[in-house]
Amino acid sequence: MSVATRNGTSVDVDAPVAPPRVVRQRRVRPGLLGLAVLLIALGGLGAAFAVTSVRSTGSYLAVARPVEVGQQLSADDLVTVRVSGGQGLQPVSSKRLKEVLDLRAAVRLVPGTLLSASQLTDAPLLGPGQQQISLGLKPSQVPARTLHPGDKVLLISTPDSRANTGGGARGGGTRFEATVIDTAIPANNDVVVYLALAVRDVPAVVVLAADDRIALVLTEAA
Repeated sequence: MSVATRNGTSVDVDAPVAPPRVVRQRRVRPGLLGLAVLLIALGGLGAAFAVTSVRSTGSYLAVARPVEVGQQLSADDLVTVRVSGGQGLQPVSSKRLKEVLDLRAAVRLVPGTLLSASQLTDAPLLGPGQQQISLGLKPSQVPARTLHPGDKVLLISTPDSRANTGGGARGGGTRFEATVIDTAIPANNDVVVYLALAVRDVPAVVVLAADDRIALVLTEAA
């Protein structure tokens, strides 16, 4: 840079040095910093929840059609479903299908519900000191439209109409407790009821049934 003097001469001088430029730092507001930390934490929790949900998804057994009390399960009674979460539930894993098919329903199984171990039993309906008999009855002699395994019934002897000894028909009213094991309806539309009966009562009930002197009364539904 040149500077002119009074006598017309010029003198070279150094140019002034520009002062350094100061860059102002931005202040980080504490509120924005806290919000950022919160968003990061929520993101982490969301990822953890997603992973947990995926891991808790399992394959379980559900009821496909109605199953009555005491009925042994078949493969057609069950269906495999995928369930996510299920906290507080104890459904039966689909891996136990073969094991479950050896069991019977302890309660009535409703379609569309998950199968739990508490709904199943391996206890026989035919208890100790009992034998199984079958009774062929007309539909009008059956005390309910449908009898289910586990129903409690009374077998009551009816009077012998052939025993007319002055006082009319006598010899009825003896009671025998029994439990329904199963029922069937043959081609002739009669109803066959399979019953668990005390061994001591079997001979008398068989004789009464042969004479058509048995009435069936439902006392407790399963």
